[in-house]
Amino acid sequence: MTTTMITSADGTPIQYERSGGGDAVIVVNTVAEDRAGLSGLGGLLAEHFTVYSYDRRGRGDSGDTQPYAPEREVEDLAAIVQAAGGRAALVSGSAGCVLCLDTASALGDRITRLYLFEPPFIVNDGRPPMPPDYVEHVESLVAAGDRSGAVEYFMAEALLIPAEYVEAMKADPSWASMERYAHTYGYDGRICAGTQTGAPLPRDRWRTDAPVLVTIGEESEAYFRDGADNLAELLPYVKIETLPGQGHAALWMAPESVAASARRFLAAT
Repeated sequence: MTTTMITSADGTPIQYERSGGGDAVIVVNTVAEDRAGLSGLGGLLAEHFTVYSYDRRGRGDSGDTQPYAPEREVEDLAAIVQAAGGRAALVSGSAGCVLCLDTASALGDRITRLYLFEPPFIVNDGRPPMPPDYVEHVESLVAAGDRSGAVEYFMAEALLIPAEYVEAMKADPSWASMERYAHTYGYDGRICAGTQTGAPLPRDRWRTDAPVLVTIGEESEAYFRDGADNLAELLPYVKIETLPGQGHAALWMAPESVAASARRFLAAT
């Protein structure tokens, strides 16, 4: 494994790791975690591919040039694609899927495939939509120094976790890490804008001819499948796969299942 620092288009330093050998695959982490967040998945994929894992801006060893804008994260990922030889597949889950779709639309045939685990689209009344002032509220909490409050707000509104369970979660060591990256809830909220309103996905946001596989856990809420179906109506080469016995936490808790699915898709001709 080698670790390298590169510079994004706006001068922000972006740290990435490279491991394995074979075709280039970039693993894009989700909200409130650095490149180690999906290390289980990345390590398994590195047995078959050259895997690039990087710290998204504002996380880990990468910089966080202000003001933040989702377009800068597309530029960051474009820089990793360039470091990977100019063409790569993208693998992500949850909100990271939206960044991957934005990047594929911007980079065209430089993105070879997209493997997306449970994009968090809310396209009907299958679950409550995100509050229209979600980004503003979570960013105001962070600005006021209430990072724990920002994490609680994310848990309540994005994950719909009851307050009594959130209180118990505060005793876990992972809470401190979530507080450290609490500002990224606003970042991913901006990236996901327009995809979690309860209305169908925007028809003109994404354009890619790259094959896309969306995987949904068999035990996950039905709205994940509804969002995947909506995406399949918009892009030409989308397939949907169900992972038996898995839920949304599989990305972290059952990486073997996700990696096996991703490996089959990424290796296909």
